[in-house]
Amino acid sequence: MNAVLATIGTVRRQLWAFRLLVSSGMLTLMRPDKYVGMMRVLRRYGTSATTGFALAAVRRPDGTAIVDERGTITWAELQDTSAALAVGLADLPGRPVTSVAVLARNHRGLVQALIASARLGVPTLLLNTGFSGPQLADVMEREGADLIIYDEEFAGLLGDVRARVDGLREVVAWTDTDVPGAATVDGLIAQYGGQHPPPPAGPGRVVLLTSGTTGTPKGARRSGGGADELAAMLERIPWRAEETVVVAAPIFHAWGFGQAVVAATMTCTIVMRRRFDPEATLRLVEEHSASGLAVVPVMLDRIVDLPPETLDRHRLPSLRFVTASGSRMRPDAVIAFMDRFGDVVHNSYNATEAGQISVALPSDLRVAPDTAGRPVVGTEVRLFDDNGRPVPVGEVGRIAVRGASPFEGYTHGGDKEQVEGYMVSGDVGRFDPEGRLYVVGRDDDMIVSGGENVYPVEVEKTIGALPEVREVAVVGVDDDQFGQRLAAYVVPAPGAGLEADAVRSHVKEQLAGYKVPRDVVFLEELPRNAAGKVVARDLPTAGSAS
Repeated sequence: MNAVLATIGTVRRQLWAFRLLVSSGMLTLMRPDKYVGMMRVLRRYGTSATTGFALAAVRRPDGTAIVDERGTITWAELQDTSAALAVGLADLPGRPVTSVAVLARNHRGLVQALIASARLGVPTLLLNTGFSGPQLADVMEREGADLIIYDEEFAGLLGDVRARVDGLREVVAWTDTDVPGAATVDGLIAQYGGQHPPPPAGPGRVVLLTSGTTGTPKGARRSGGGADELAAMLERIPWRAEETVVVAAPIFHAWGFGQAVVAATMTCTIVMRRRFDPEATLRLVEEHSASGLAVVPVMLDRIVDLPPETLDRHRLPSLRFVTASGSRMRPDAVIAFMDRFGDVVHNSYNATEAGQISVALPSDLRVAPDTAGRPVVGTEVRLFDDNGRPVPVGEVGRIAVRGASPFEGYTHGGDKEQVEGYMVSGDVGRFDPEGRLYVVGRDDDMIVSGGENVYPVEVEKTIGALPEVREVAVVGVDDDQFGQRLAAYVVPAPGAGLEADAVRSHVKEQLAGYKVPRDVVFLEELPRNAAGKVVARDLPTAGSAS
């Protein structure tokens, strides 16, 4: 009986996924030769993160794949140039390529490098463009990458890599000037144009790095959840096949990379720009009649912080959805964006190790703009205390996840803690009575001040509600008397005359006395990495109260 019920459940899930894939246009009727071509792609390259790009070239070869500062490139051209690049990389002097590191901003060269590496069947290591030279060397040495494809602007960071990685090969992806004697992506494509590498021994995987805001970034391996995972996303976010999406989120980051992969899987034109600019992003949506926009939350903040007369110039009638993830969303910015451009914002809670966990719909954000929404279909979320016991609704616990896309461990050993078969995400949160999840912070962010547990995010939200505050970060610092105390780093809104005592008074009116930050430090901006997350270690040392 149990086996029969399990079979019925499996069939229902498959029918549900099939219905969503058809209604989104992901699955559609095509000529028989296109199905044959797609089967050939799957046999030749297997299923990997870049398979969607090859399938899109079969489905719509003359359709526009990428729009960047260099113009447009079709799906067929993207495949052909990436194949030529793969041959060129394999022909570089030295030992055979075993792993490719990519240090690049959003442009076609990054995508060509991803596809070329997959054609060679070797891992691609996506590097954070905000890394320092020693960080780059640490990660490349640990991951065994001896070939790096990078934008010319990052050449000055490679000194440590050159000193520590034997036999390093270098290829320049984006150049603003001529680089005499350097191997370049464009040069290799021109030299090996029309050539294709032999089928790889296995599908090349992409190594995504954790954010590293509090420690050394780690490479994460994760199995894709296949059609079920894609259907779960499509149920919440209204992607449609063969439309246009602006991907502003950095593609080296798990969130931006995932959005680019989804776009390719849906054969959606990907519009990108190397550097984020808030008004330029609005222009891209307008000029290309984009239906979707993928951002990290700080980008949404920067857009709504534009002068009203600037925002008035942009209407975005084509925009049906905005997908955001990567850090906490500023509640007032979410509401302000939707008030101006419509109820289109979807907030995703993701983890590099777990993929998509939950999504807050626009209707959720209208009621609770700081929520991470409800778990997606196929993903279960439970909250546990420090002893592994479930916590009741409304109370804070450690977020643990079990879903369709299992974590396979870090590239150089180590795994995530498991509780009752659920992967502990490293975040803490709570559920409200309606089943919406709220991420309170990282479990290692919690501080103990005078014997009381304090989560800095709660204090951040309280300070951020002040109209005079543009941004705020709250962290714990060592204290001789209380063990730890809170320090608030505040970026005032333009023209605001805000004083530290006013910040403390506001917190004291809203929260318990032990949650009032003793130190209030005013900054012109918060130190953030390229994915928009605040880098706590780069905050100035809090001394006497400001």
